[in-house]
Amino acid sequence: MSSDQNNLNNILVIIPVLNEEATIKGVIHDLQSHGLYNLRVVDNGSTDQSVAIATQTGAEVVREPTPGYGQACWQGLQNLPHHIDWIFFCDGDGSDDLSKLSKFLDQREQYDLILGNRRATPTGRAAMTATQGFGNQLATRLIALGWKHRYHDLGPLRLIRRSALDTIQMQDRGFGWTVEMQVRAVECGLRISELPVGYRRRLGGRSKISGTLSGSIQAGIVILSTLGQLYSRRWRVLPLQQSDPVPQKVHWLWLSTLLLMAGCALIAPYGDFSSIDSFNRFYLGTAVLGLGFVLSWLVQRLSAVWFWAVSIAARLLLLPMQPGDDIWRYLWEGRIQNLGFSPFHLAPNAEALIEYRTDWWSQINHLDVSAIYPPLTQWGFRGLAALSTSVLLFKVGFVVADLLICGLLSHRFGHAKTLLYAWNPIVLYSFAGGGHYDSWFLLPLVAAWLWLDSPSRPKTPKQITISSLLLGISVAVKWISLPILSFLVWRTVRQKWLKWVPVILLCVCLPMVITALPFCLEGSCPLVPTSSTFVTHGRSAELIPHLLGNIDVLRWNNWTYLIPLGGVGLWLILKSRTLGQFTEAFLGLLLILSPIIHAWYFTWLVPFSVMSRNWGTRLVSLSVFVYFVLPFRILTQDDFSWYLSNSERTVLWLPYVLGWLWTLKQQSFETEMPAIGSTHPQKV
Repeated sequence: MSSDQNNLNNILVIIPVLNEEATIKGVIHDLQSHGLYNLRVVDNGSTDQSVAIATQTGAEVVREPTPGYGQACWQGLQNLPHHIDWIFFCDGDGSDDLSKLSKFLDQREQYDLILGNRRATPTGRAAMTATQGFGNQLATRLIALGWKHRYHDLGPLRLIRRSALDTIQMQDRGFGWTVEMQVRAVECGLRISELPVGYRRRLGGRSKISGTLSGSIQAGIVILSTLGQLYSRRWRVLPLQQSDPVPQKVHWLWLSTLLLMAGCALIAPYGDFSSIDSFNRFYLGTAVLGLGFVLSWLVQRLSAVWFWAVSIAARLLLLPMQPGDDIWRYLWEGRIQNLGFSPFHLAPNAEALIEYRTDWWSQINHLDVSAIYPPLTQWGFRGLAALSTSVLLFKVGFVVADLLICGLLSHRFGHAKTLLYAWNPIVLYSFAGGGHYDSWFLLPLVAAWLWLDSPSRPKTPKQITISSLLLGISVAVKWISLPILSFLVWRTVRQKWLKWVPVILLCVCLPMVITALPFCLEGSCPLVPTSSTFVTHGRSAELIPHLLGNIDVLRWNNWTYLIPLGGVGLWLILKSRTLGQFTEAFLGLLLILSPIIHAWYFTWLVPFSVMSRNWGTRLVSLSVFVYFVLPFRILTQDDFSWYLSNSERTVLWLPYVLGWLWTLKQQSFETEMPAIGSTHPQKV
C-alpha cells in the first residue's frame, strides 16, 4: 500500500444532515473507527439535536438553511483546507453500511470516482424500496443510452478526487446532484469504479425522499429533469459523429426517451396555470415533450422493457400534477353516492348536500348542474370514493385503463407503432396529469374494435355479439360511443344475420340499463341535464359551429348539429369496411362538428391513429395544447368567455385538417379511407 493510501488525513467526509439526532453519533463513530477524522456535517435545517450531537462527537458543523441535498453538499465543499485531496460523501441516517470502507480507500490510486453499488449486495437490494429500485434502474439505463457508460446505482456513498470535482464543475443544488456527478464524470473521462456495498433501512428518523410516494415522485422528477438538461447540453457541445458505433435509429430512441422524460418532469409542477411564469414553464415543458414525441415517429423497433419502462415512468412523473377541475366533480359525485344521494337528481349546490361539503367543494365546476356522466361511470366514481376521495387514487384509476389500452394496442400492432398512443403528449397529460376519465370509455371501445377486426379471427355472429357487449360498456361510460352501434347493426344486416340484430341491440343497451336502474327514482331518470347551458348552447374551442356562429338557430341550439352528423354517419357506414375505420372516421368528424371541444377529447382518436398513422391526429396531439390559454385566462384574468382568438383557433385546427387531407391524398378514400381509417384495411 502506498503512503498516499495510508494517509487518510487528506480525505474530508461530508455528511448532509436533516433531523438525524438518532443516528448521526453512530455514523461519526463508525467513520472515526476507520481512521477518518476530517468530518464536516452540513446541517440543512434540522430542528432536533443533530447539530449538538455532531459537535459533541467531534465533527465540524456548517449550516446551510436553503433546503436541497445538492445545496448541502455544495456548502460542504466551500472553504476546503489546502491539504484535502479527496472528498467522501455519505448520509447521516445510518443507512450506509461502512464496513467495507477500507476497500473504497484502497481504490484511490487507480480511480478518480469510486461509487458504492447497493444493488450488488443482497442486503442492499432488500433494503431499497420498490420505488428506489425502479428509479435507479430507469436513471442508470438512461445514462447508459445517452452516454454509453453502464452504472448500476445512484447511491449516496461516493469518494471523489478533489481535482476531479473541480473538473466536473457541479451545477445542481438539489436531488439531481448524484446523477449530475456521474454523468459529468463520464463526459470528463474520469476513471470510475463501482464497489458492492451493504445498505439498510435507515436507523432513525424518516426519509424525506424514499419514505413517501410524493417524495419519491418529486425525486424522480428532479433526476429525470437533470438528465434531460445534461443531455441537452451534451447535444449542443458533442454532436453525434458518423463514426459512432451505435446505429442511428438507436439514437432516435434514446433521444426521444430523454426528451419525453424531461418534458414530463418539466410540466409536472406547472399544471395550475395560476401565473404567467407557470404558464410559460408549462409550454416550455410541452415543447420538449412534443419534440420527444415527434422523434418517436422515427423509432422502428424497441424492446417491451423499454416501451413499458418509459410509458409507465412518464405517467408516474405526471401523477403529482395539478389536475383539471373535472376531477373535483368526479370526487364529489362518488362521495355523495356513498352517502346515499343520486348525483343525477342533486346538483353540487343542492340544499340537501350543504352539510356534506368539503374543503375542495368550491373547486367543482358547474355547481348548479347535476351529473352529466353516464351511470356506469358513476359506479366507477363511487367505487374509488369508497376507498378514498383522493385525487391521486382517481388518477391511478384512469392511468390503469390507459395502460391497458397500451397493452391492447401493442399486442396487435407492436411496441414501435403503439408509441403514437403510449408516448403521445395529449394522452399523457389528459389521464395522468389532468385526471380526465376518458380512458375508461376508450378501453372497452378499443377492445371492441380489436376483437371484431382481428385478422386471425373469423367474422361470426358471436364475434359481433362480443364486440357489441364491449361497445355497450363503453356507451355506459360515455354517451359518445352510442352512434357506433349503427355500424354493428348494418354489418349484421349486410351479412344477412338478421335474427342477431335484436341480440346486438340488447348487448349494447344492457350495460346502460342495468347501471341506470339504481338512479331511476320513482320513475324519474334524469340522466342528462338537458336544460343546462353545457347541453343547449355551450361552446368551447369549436370549429364548424364557430364558422357558422352568425346563424342564430345554430348558435343557440346545439342539437341542430346532430342532423349533419347523422347524414355523415350514414355515409360513413356505407363506405367503411371495418369497425376501426368507421369509429375513427366518425369520431374525427364528430370533433369537427361538435360545439363543445376540450383538449382531452382528441385522445378519442389517438388509439386509432396507431392503425391508420393519421397525420391529422399526430399533428393535433401537439397543436391542441394551445387550448390551455383558456384556463390560464380564467385563473389570471377572470376571463370566463372560454373563447379562442382566431389565430389560436387556427393554430389548434389547421394542423388537424391539413394532416387529415394529406393522409387522404396518400391513399384512395374509396378503397381504404386512410385519413380516418386503416392504411392496411382488413377485408371482410
